[in-house]
Amino acid sequence: MALTPHDVERFEASRPRLEAVAYRLLGSASEAEDAVQETFLRWQAADVDRVDVPEAWLTKVLTNLCLNQLTSARARRETYVGQWLPEPLLAGDPMLGPADTAEQRESVSYAVLVLLERLTPNERAVYVLREAFAYPHREIAEILDITEAASQQIHHRAKKHVADGRARGAGAGIDEAAARRVVEEFLAAATSGRTEPLVRLLTQDAVAVGDGGGKVPARAKAFEGALAVAKFLRGLFKPGTAKRTLVGGSAEVHVTAVNGGPAAVAVVDGRIVGVMCLEVTAGGIAAVRNQVNPDKLERATRRWAADDHGEPLLHAF
Repeated sequence: MALTPHDVERFEASRPRLEAVAYRLLGSASEAEDAVQETFLRWQAADVDRVDVPEAWLTKVLTNLCLNQLTSARARRETYVGQWLPEPLLAGDPMLGPADTAEQRESVSYAVLVLLERLTPNERAVYVLREAFAYPHREIAEILDITEAASQQIHHRAKKHVADGRARGAGAGIDEAAARRVVEEFLAAATSGRTEPLVRLLTQDAVAVGDGGGKVPARAKAFEGALAVAKFLRGLFKPGTAKRTLVGGSAEVHVTAVNGGPAAVAVVDGRIVGVMCLEVTAGGIAAVRNQVNPDKLERATRRWAADDHGEPLLHAF
């Protein structure tokens, strides 16, 4: 059935919200775009004149497509080379969605997206719809074909899992300006050639994780503990011909916001070759998550090219 221009407009009005929902559910911008496009095809094939509330209909279709995707993604990630991390989004990316409340901002933070990977698909869907988009449990129940009581129970369980994972108090007492200063101090310490300055900035139980997707070298297991993380970072930022060859030259390193949190972005000839997200807590840097898989940096590179970022903080490698 052919859509009228009005029907297309109704869908396009919902597209930004649908993309924001899908990204939180899948942790991948490219997969989120595919899910939204598939939702449009379902809309195109439906008798839309009989759809009373397009937003509810589209959200239900999209969410169930994402649930199917999450189930298959779990199987794929069992064979993924090395650690799997979400696709990072730069500040201003519309796929980040609403950021009016603390819950909305946290739901798209890099640290929470990592934690959401531990939830079941249904737990993740309920958590995202409730925390990020404030859907009432009655509507969530209709979207997922469960009871309202079940939605409440799943939300309670999912929220507890996320809270347990954030038990170290990530972000507590840290404002944006203070976080930026920590990143700048971190980069100065990382390029000093010494481990002691880094150890002082890290929490005792700090971790470092990298995602190369089998295309860029990245350790299969996380580094754990301040000293191990500091030694890894000291080596990572140590200049070397092999590193310059790997990334295509000397990298310009900028401090910016990624998924609402502090990060360092490495750029070579306008192409982002690495995004290092720092989980800054009141006690120090609790996690360093480095996304270097080129497939997960394409969208960030496109957005990077659209803005002027000024002079880099430093040159690496």
